[in-house]
Amino acid sequence: MPDTDDLGRWLATSYPSAYRTACLILRNPADAEEAVQDAFLRVWRFRASVPTDDGARRWLYRVLVNACYSKSRVDVSRRASGSLEDAPEQPSTGPTPEAVAASGETAEAVRQALAALPEHLRIPLVLRYYAGLSEREIATAIRRRPGTVKSRLHEARRRLSADPNLASFVTPLAMDQ
Repeated sequence: MPDTDDLGRWLATSYPSAYRTACLILRNPADAEEAVQDAFLRVWRFRASVPTDDGARRWLYRVLVNACYSKSRVDVSRRASGSLEDAPEQPSTGPTPEAVAASGETAEAVRQALAALPEHLRIPLVLRYYAGLSEREIATAIRRRPGTVKSRLHEARRRLSADPNLASFVTPLAMDQ
């Protein structure tokens, strides 16, 4: 069992990323807040089960994704009317895909394209590019094989690249590569 002070610090530092991830999955900040609180309560309740190695992060996101699934099943009508534009910015130490897309029109186009993806494609994409999980960590979080994660990420990227609203933001140089 991890030390309760260490667990508390770990949860506090993990909160912004977990909340942002939940916002992008559920598309509603209020639902995301509830899902993160539920996930963190579960982590605290089952703190003896938290892996002490590198698996702790995978374990947290597995609990978070499960909490998001539970929340989305309970409140489908509210989730469908939610918007990604209210999702908070994730603090980071370096440039992220979101930071690159953070300027006005581009950010809105990315949010809309992300919201248009089906949940089974959106969740792995959010976990990869917004939460920074590896394909293996995503596989653990969503209880799928790494190959399934890889194919879902590929399909999500393919759909985003084909989105006509994002096409105007692609530079000719990027298209040549």
